[in-house]
Amino acid sequence: MQRAFTWLVVVAALLLAFQEAGADGLPKYNVLFIISDDLRTEPGCYGGLAKTPNIDALAATSVQFDRAYCQFPLCCPSRTSLLTGRYPMTTGVIGNRTWFGHEHPDYVSLPKYFQQHGYVTLRSGKIFHGGLDDTDAWTEGGQQRIFDLRGPSDEAQRLDQRPRTPRRQSDRWIVLRGNGERNGDYHVADRATALLDKYQDQPFFLGCGFANPHSPLTAPQRFYDMYDVDKILLPFDFEPRPTVPPGFPPAAIRRKNADLFVGRDATPQEAKEMIRAYLAASSYLDWNVGRVLAELDRLGLREKTIIVFWGDHGYQLGEKGKWSKAGSLYEQGARVPLIVFDPRAAGNGKKCPRIVETLDLYPTLVELCGLPQPVGLQGRSLVPLLNDPDAEWNHPAFTIWSEDGRTATGISVRTDKWRYNLYTGPRGGALLFDEAADPHEMHNLAGDPQYAEVCVRLSELIRQHKQQVGAAKPADETPRGPS
Repeated sequence: MQRAFTWLVVVAALLLAFQEAGADGLPKYNVLFIISDDLRTEPGCYGGLAKTPNIDALAATSVQFDRAYCQFPLCCPSRTSLLTGRYPMTTGVIGNRTWFGHEHPDYVSLPKYFQQHGYVTLRSGKIFHGGLDDTDAWTEGGQQRIFDLRGPSDEAQRLDQRPRTPRRQSDRWIVLRGNGERNGDYHVADRATALLDKYQDQPFFLGCGFANPHSPLTAPQRFYDMYDVDKILLPFDFEPRPTVPPGFPPAAIRRKNADLFVGRDATPQEAKEMIRAYLAASSYLDWNVGRVLAELDRLGLREKTIIVFWGDHGYQLGEKGKWSKAGSLYEQGARVPLIVFDPRAAGNGKKCPRIVETLDLYPTLVELCGLPQPVGLQGRSLVPLLNDPDAEWNHPAFTIWSEDGRTATGISVRTDKWRYNLYTGPRGGALLFDEAADPHEMHNLAGDPQYAEVCVRLSELIRQHKQQVGAAKPADETPRGPS
């Protein structure tokens, strides 16, 4: 009788393990994908000024990628690139008002791929760009898409018909009452924790997208109180308005800011107050991230959950007079925070110094969860770096910009030592920075004969990249551009 009971226990355990396993017998790890909007590498774990204890604690037990780069310094193109695993010049999404599925209905987004392989896919907050959600990719939480192919004439409804947010709503900072219980990010964390509770017994892919520190900069008063405005230092290259340094091509700086100090100069005092507000918003983001991670731990799910924390692009806070992400092919605009926790990874607790791209996350998560790799992805799995953050990895990062939302007007390649930017048009030209020797990117070496060979070599990398990924084309005929 005892022996029969023992066998029953063994069989039950095997059945449970089989139910939790993928097609190849590997366990189906959950995925918690946390996204921040407009967060540059400002968390404390990156040496930034923002007080972010929850993000820092996650980084301390994960692999922190110190040199990760987005493929476009704007929300929709950057997120589309990551969530489709393809470069912007391949997707054709190079503005904030284009949905990838219009011209590419065959593309399977990251959440849709996990849904197709037996995961419940859950959304809380902004994952795709607002109004451009891949609605059917989510088991729960999908947002109605404004840009919709369905209709009597099968023509796309134009996202341009959506009311535009006045710039004055963006160019400011806000103090919230209490803990910000009426704020969107508070509700995003609430919904994420509720979804964790509801689906804790099923393999899940949960996208949790916070708005902070996107403008208007928003936080309760206690987060502003964490920073003394009189102790905030202005950037080394601070200017009151967007300013092209000597020796730079005019196209290297957009003439107008898009988010903060729109159409007006920034005085030193106002600039310090705005930086303080950005830091407060970043700390409020961190507090809400902590609420979600605390619920994951309360449910005992951390050891069976892969956690990603990612910022969708960089940001400039007065560097060269710029107060936004749009148009920035500088280090501050392209470099992003990226933290990956896999409970099995040998590299946990270490920082990775290798150059990586955010579109590498799609194949990485697929591999970590034991799923077959989809055809057509252009990124590379980061699993070797999760196991050995110092492993050999000789791949540059490419970032593009489009001034009109139709054609790429600037492209940057980042290698271990160099950043090389090429701009087209009558205001165009080249920039070459030695990032170690010139971290503020003030000295353009592109015109120095001493570095002519370097420019030729990096130009060839860009040429080969363009040849491989194709030319950026608009995904429809809608006039569009950055927004």
